[in-house]
Amino acid sequence: MAFDGITVAALAAELHTLLAGGRISRISQPEKDELLILVRSDSGNHRVRLSANAGLPLVCITQSNAAAPMTAPAFCMLLRKYLSNGRVLAVRQTGLDRILNFDIEHRNELGDTEVLTLIIELMGKHSNIILCGADRVILDSIKRVPANVSSLREVLPGKEYFTLNTRDQADTLSLTPEIFRDRIAGRPEPLAKALNRGLSGISPLMSEELCARAGLDSSLPAASYSDADLDGLYREVKGLADAVRSGNFSPCILYEGDAPKEFSAVDMKLFEGRNTARFSGMSELIETYYSEKGRTVRLRQRSADLRHVVQTRLERAAKKADLQRKQLADTEKKDVYRVYGELLNTYGYSLSGGEKSLSCVNYYTDEEIEIPLDPRLSASENAKKYFARYGKLKRTAEAVVPQLAQSEAEIEHLESVRASLESSETEEDLNQIRAELAEAGFLKASGRKEKKRQEKSGPLHFVTEDGFHIYVGKNNYQNEEVTFRIANGGDWWFHAKQAAGSHVIVKTEGRELPDEVFLQAAGLAGYYSTARGAEKAEIDYVLRREVKKVPHSRPGYVIYHTNFSLNVCPAIPDGVTRI
Repeated sequence: MAFDGITVAALAAELHTLLAGGRISRISQPEKDELLILVRSDSGNHRVRLSANAGLPLVCITQSNAAAPMTAPAFCMLLRKYLSNGRVLAVRQTGLDRILNFDIEHRNELGDTEVLTLIIELMGKHSNIILCGADRVILDSIKRVPANVSSLREVLPGKEYFTLNTRDQADTLSLTPEIFRDRIAGRPEPLAKALNRGLSGISPLMSEELCARAGLDSSLPAASYSDADLDGLYREVKGLADAVRSGNFSPCILYEGDAPKEFSAVDMKLFEGRNTARFSGMSELIETYYSEKGRTVRLRQRSADLRHVVQTRLERAAKKADLQRKQLADTEKKDVYRVYGELLNTYGYSLSGGEKSLSCVNYYTDEEIEIPLDPRLSASENAKKYFARYGKLKRTAEAVVPQLAQSEAEIEHLESVRASLESSETEEDLNQIRAELAEAGFLKASGRKEKKRQEKSGPLHFVTEDGFHIYVGKNNYQNEEVTFRIANGGDWWFHAKQAAGSHVIVKTEGRELPDEVFLQAAGLAGYYSTARGAEKAEIDYVLRREVKKVPHSRPGYVIYHTNFSLNVCPAIPDGVTRI
């Protein structure tokens, strides 16, 4: 969920509680669109991060620090002039908009007390941080917006500060049944979209949530619902507004696997029964969510070169394999030409010359056959011509078969590497994949320093409620470690059938595995494979002693001849804890 009005309301309540009455002791601007402000209050010292970054606008209390530039930017110097040692009077939200106001009391050059407002607008590419005087006149902003950028609202020193309600939304906090019906009833768009467009502070996800609470299908047109249905939906909206006014927030993050998927400031019916984590405050949630999300984004950026190499090689190998299959299909006629040659040597004596075909009995099938002939050639010359074609196609088949096998093995290998990239969590995981690609000749060999770092990365480790330990390889090197070093012959081994993915083993330690553990391990095998997005995945499982390593084969390539199979939903199952 992006920053919506509900999230900002929770932040305003939390920041007001922590900062009101505190004094600003330090201001820095580590980035061109980001501020760090240290506030000392009765509840302790709090470092407030304010970011107007177009891709990541946020406000939160942070534990991390950032180095300030040697020379402070002009906006930072202005804030130091007006706000240093200022007292925070209040932190408040503008309606239910994505706007936070820090009211700060300070003394001017004459020693008189005045109140300034530091405004943070959390609006995507339009995000900004603006300092206004008591008369709402802009003193300056972290991003200046002249008339040639926006003809509707200039953000420049000396201009009056105001906000635009371009969407003409109703105020959710002061909503009445009549206003609600006027904004929602009769609209042709889906109900969730009508809520998002008609009410302030309601994000698309929160719109879906309100529909779910009211038991209504969010995808149906708002006009299709009765007054009774809309009355039930209004009660849910009013309940949400009451929770916001009373400060009844329950910050939580929804996880998909190990990655954060969505977050919310209130309890979500949509999150029920799914992997969620709860937090004591919005700042802790925001810092956790964006640090984990940022780590995922950074890792994906750092793996971009590997993804490009793998994708390019895959496309090249697929084209080569398609061409080889076509060549192999063309050679399927070779035995026909051989039979033509043999039959011509047998029955060619009956030809007088100049015939365009020969009809005879194929003694291999006892059926009548007609052999096309070149009338300019004799029977023996036609036979030689067919034998020459047969020989050429036979040599082609003998050459193409191993080439096709090599191409298909290369595709299988690259698919497994691509699956490994999806499972990578650290730079060390990427280094192992980079080393594997170099070993296969897809990349230039890496140096010694990288090899030392690779040793730090290990497989994923889970434990079930029954105390069984499950190990999951994140790449082919770790697959070999899991299968041939961590596991012993009596442990159970799992892998997604006919899909690239992780080797998963369950350490039995001499105990019999419950059915639930089989399902949990199979779910992990499906999730950490290319079958992750499927509703169901077929998983092979077998005792580890049945799994064999093929000599001189690529890392992670194994064979097994006897196995069991089961179908599961590819997911990290309940009842397992990562350690």
